[in-house]
Amino acid sequence: MSESPHRTTRLSTRAVVVGGSLAGMLAAAAVRDHVDTVEIIEAHDLPEGPEPRPGVPQAAHFHVLLSGGANAIEDLLPGTLKELLSAGANRVPMTTNMLIYSPEGWYRRWQRDSHYLITASRDLTDSVVRRQVLKDPRVSVRPHTKVTALLGSSRRVTGVRLRAADGTETDLTADLVVDASGRASRTPQWLGELGIPGPAEDRIDSGIAYASRIYRAPVPTLNWPVINVQADPRRGEPGRTGGIVPIEDGRWHVSLIGTPGAQPTREAAEFEPYARTLRHPVVADLLSRAEPLTDVALTHSTVNRRYYYERLKSWPEGLVALGDSVAAFNPIYGHGMSVAALGAVALRAQLTSLGLTDGLSRKVQRAIAKPVELAWSLAVGQDIHYETTKGRSAGTLDRLLQRYVSRLSHTATGSYRVATAMTEVLTLQSPGTALLRPSVLAAAVIGPPRPQLDGPTFTAGERGLLAEAGIPVP
Repeated sequence: MSESPHRTTRLSTRAVVVGGSLAGMLAAAAVRDHVDTVEIIEAHDLPEGPEPRPGVPQAAHFHVLLSGGANAIEDLLPGTLKELLSAGANRVPMTTNMLIYSPEGWYRRWQRDSHYLITASRDLTDSVVRRQVLKDPRVSVRPHTKVTALLGSSRRVTGVRLRAADGTETDLTADLVVDASGRASRTPQWLGELGIPGPAEDRIDSGIAYASRIYRAPVPTLNWPVINVQADPRRGEPGRTGGIVPIEDGRWHVSLIGTPGAQPTREAAEFEPYARTLRHPVVADLLSRAEPLTDVALTHSTVNRRYYYERLKSWPEGLVALGDSVAAFNPIYGHGMSVAALGAVALRAQLTSLGLTDGLSRKVQRAIAKPVELAWSLAVGQDIHYETTKGRSAGTLDRLLQRYVSRLSHTATGSYRVATAMTEVLTLQSPGTALLRPSVLAAAVIGPPRPQLDGPTFTAGERGLLAEAGIPVP
């Protein structure tokens, strides 16, 4: 029997994701249920396991996944957190398993489990997420290929132009293009080629440099606390920050961070002496019995950069940008992976609500801007108070806000209520307005109900392990 002439054949739908980064993988996870196929375009090879991925120099520095981002990843890819923990990542309750020396003093190790960090090497986090995404047969990767242009017009993007490693160029049509290519994103230029004026851009650079190294820990790392000694930008002198993050395979990932005038170097012989210059010697003391496993990696790429795509009067259908392609943050604050995950969840939510219809792309871009705005305000709100910062300086309102946040931080050293409110915001689980709740405002006025601590609060078990390792207990 011949096919009815009135029957129509449904056309296959395709999404193209630019970049095989963590953001790219999460974007693929977000769109896979709404199209027939997802093709990830990646300029390099993607490793099979937890190995360095070309084009991710920031992987040499420690990374934490905030609980807001971790919950978003689990929502997109159920079972991912279990896989990460099985592979050696640590789940670190905040501030239960953290030793934080803020500008206002030592934080207490409040007992809570709802806010946490996932700590692991960036390579491990990438590999677990990548494996979870690519086991879906609808998702594929085209390696050694670059996107050189967008196809379509100022009203609608219809695909991308590709250049293979041998220079061959081809066009690939798509119903949706997601730019997850990171700090090197060329979307502003591509929009210009389509006749769309470039977006407003902010660049706030505190001039911070990162020096990082991996050590064999002298103590077991399972349930070992994160250590963080912060700089105090109010002191009017170059800032020095340092931290130790427990990662897989019994290792510590150590990063030392300084503003101009106090920047660390890549010299191995200077790494531990620099740690001794922090506001407290706990990091240096712990490193005194640790075994260095790598050379020192150094980077100056810590500028905060944001494109305000959501403000453009014209935005083409069929195009979305997320992750570092929209906003890249000073990595000291640990927001990048989590903001990318929350952006991917926003993309999926809009697709679920609207489908591939007109108006989708603009609504997605505006939804992605919400977690970006919170992380941006947290990062820039700190960096602008360094005298060396370029791109923006602190105004009267900024200084008033800093005084309030400093008061909250001071109160949080002895107040569970305020510490919890701050942690909700810092882990991107609550908006910044949570810090203006009447109960929080009242607590800030009263101040900390408990006295300040005079040093890090290692538990009895941790002190025992330190003594066995021959490390002086601070």
